[in-house]
Amino acid sequence: MVSSSGCSGGGPPRPNIPAPMQSTQIGGGDRLEINVVGEKDLPKEYVVNPDGTLDFPYAGSIKVAGLEPQEIAALVREQLIAKKILTDPQVNLTVKEYASKKVSVIGQVQKPGSIVWIPRMQLVHDAISQVGGFTSLAQSNRVLLTRQVRDKSVTYIINADAISEGAQQDIPLQAGDTIKVDARVF
Repeated sequence: MVSSSGCSGGGPPRPNIPAPMQSTQIGGGDRLEINVVGEKDLPKEYVVNPDGTLDFPYAGSIKVAGLEPQEIAALVREQLIAKKILTDPQVNLTVKEYASKKVSVIGQVQKPGSIVWIPRMQLVHDAISQVGGFTSLAQSNRVLLTRQVRDKSVTYIINADAISEGAQQDIPLQAGDTIKVDARVF
C-alpha cells in the first residue's frame, strides 16, 4: 500500500506518517554502560551476547533480551544481592548503541545496507547521511519509506529534496523501517 496525496510540482506533499514506535527493549549486540555506584574496579562497558545474555562480573550470565534498560539494572542489582556480593548496590544503566535495531536503506544511495538505529533518528539528516547520500541517479523527490504500523506494512512517499531545502520537516524513523530510493526515469 502506497500512501500519498498526489503529485504537485516538486513531488508529493509530506504524508501523514504516524509517530514512530520507540522500543527500548534490549537485544543481542546492544552496547550498554553499567555503573555500580562506588565500585570503581568493575568494567563499565558491556555488549549483549548474540543469545541475549549479559555476562556481568560476580552476577554471572543474565538473560536480558527483550527487557527494558531499567529492568536490566534491577536484575543486575538483584543478582549482586542474591549472590551476597553487595548488600544494597545502586546500579545505573545507559544504552550506548542499539546494534540489534536496524534501518535498511536500499537503492540509489552511495552505500546501501542496514544501519544501526538510534533514538530520534531522522530520514534525511541521519539515515541518508550515514549511507553517503544519494547517487547521481537518485529520484530524491520520491523516496519510499516502508514502516510497520500496527500489524501491517505501510509505504509512504517522501520528498527528501523538500526536507533538505527546509520546506518540510524531516521524518523521525523507527527501528525496522526500510528506505528505498529509486532511480530517476529519463
